[in-house]
Amino acid sequence: MSGSKVAIVRTSPRTVLEDYHRLLNLAGYQDVVAKDADTALKINISWHFFYPACSTTPWQLEGVIQAMKKDGYDTDLIHGCHNRTVVIDARFGEKENKQINVVEKHGLRNVHLYEGEEWVDIREAVGELADEFICLNDVYPEGFSIPKRFIGENIIHLPTVKTHVFTTTTGAMKNAFGGLLNERRHWTHPVIHETLVDLLMIQKKIHRGVFAVMDGTFAGDGPGPRCMIPHVKNVLLASSDQVAIDAMAAKLMGFDPLNDLKYVRLAHEKGLGCGDPREIEIVGDAEIAEENWNFEGPMKHITFAARMQHQIYWGKLKSVIEWSLKTWMAPWAYIASVLYHDMYWYPKNGNRRVHEVLKSEWGRLFHNWDKVEPDEKGWRDVGPGPAGFIRATGGLLWQGVKILGECIKEAPEFAARKRRVKQKAKSA
Repeated sequence: MSGSKVAIVRTSPRTVLEDYHRLLNLAGYQDVVAKDADTALKINISWHFFYPACSTTPWQLEGVIQAMKKDGYDTDLIHGCHNRTVVIDARFGEKENKQINVVEKHGLRNVHLYEGEEWVDIREAVGELADEFICLNDVYPEGFSIPKRFIGENIIHLPTVKTHVFTTTTGAMKNAFGGLLNERRHWTHPVIHETLVDLLMIQKKIHRGVFAVMDGTFAGDGPGPRCMIPHVKNVLLASSDQVAIDAMAAKLMGFDPLNDLKYVRLAHEKGLGCGDPREIEIVGDAEIAEENWNFEGPMKHITFAARMQHQIYWGKLKSVIEWSLKTWMAPWAYIASVLYHDMYWYPKNGNRRVHEVLKSEWGRLFHNWDKVEPDEKGWRDVGPGPAGFIRATGGLLWQGVKILGECIKEAPEFAARKRRVKQKAKSA
């Protein structure tokens, strides 16, 4: 795709707010994000617990909002936007990741798409474009719905730089996954690459403007989007080309976007963006684009849970188990995920890694977020590091129990059954 441009900027806590403003304007966001339309800041929560590189950082959200205010955007037309994930508690996560602190500070609306929002049939939203989908018509032969509010809105995606056990890397394109697909989106996992391409087609049709701002202050390598090894990289990226920004982030991590990332290659071939780094214009601190962080990727140290997911979706367990994920039995998978990640992996490994990272400047800034004040450039003082572990194992386990209960209660299979019961009662 000719004309694709990605802005890349080196940053630090001292200059991060100034750097975000520079980044967005280098990438030409004002030409894409209309000032007279509502703008959704699509916040990423890959884990409700704070884990570096996992979810939208508070300084990422703060930097984007401050830049928009400085450039004349009306805060009444900006809102935080969250999707529902059965294994992730977005309400808890926005507090743990200090995103809600930023949204409330600026007086923005905070929209949770699964709480009272209207969803419309995909064909009502995109018309004949639905005939061009690579896979979604096969995955959902009876159709699916998307949020009505998205039609005509701008959207700014706020992903982080990280690897992913299903897609090798994840970023702007994957950030649309939760927002555009509501219940049963796990049905798309066997064709996840094709799904992301279909979702990008939908975005280009329904949104007034599509833009992405990617935070690489922390970058995650390993079996993401959760159980990663975090690295401090001090890099920010932005682009109106969702394919190009994902390609450049992947290149920084040490991957070949067109050969290693099927979703990037498919989108590139369909003309939805540019996935070839040689054809992407780099603006800002262009020398960063030549770096290679030599990330090992998601498979070398893959977790037990991720290995089992691969076996279920693409391996020996596919014919034995995958069918159950499309029935009322599917909640077993949500329960297994919470038990493994929240009640085993995080207390055993995550707590220690988080504590180490909180000694860094970015970690200290996160730890002291509500105690340190920035100037217009960033933070002169990020405060001290924590004296001890941020969470006791017992507290983590108890929180895991609560999340487990919520995930069972909110399982879409059970929710669908409740709706059918209510409908029967009304018609009786």
